[in-house]
Amino acid sequence: MARVVVDVMLKPEILDPQGQAVADALPRLGISEVASVRIGRRVEIEFTGEADLERAREIADKLLANPVIEDFAVSAPQEGPAA
Repeated sequence: MARVVVDVMLKPEILDPQGQAVADALPRLGISEVASVRIGRRVEIEFTGEADLERAREIADKLLANPVIEDFAVSAPQEGPAA
């Protein structure tokens, strides 16, 4: 099976309250060198045959992401050697 990864993120101009909450909490943990945090989601799709990036883009555009407020990136990670 071939795996395709879709990363969905809010567009830069859209406020990210969840990311802001994390950024605000970091100084309380003693971490002060982080300028900002954006939170998104990762979706992994397994195809029965070869990785189909075009089909994954279609799935992301029609189902996984809201194109008004979100961007997405599609990739087919290379499988490393078995451990």
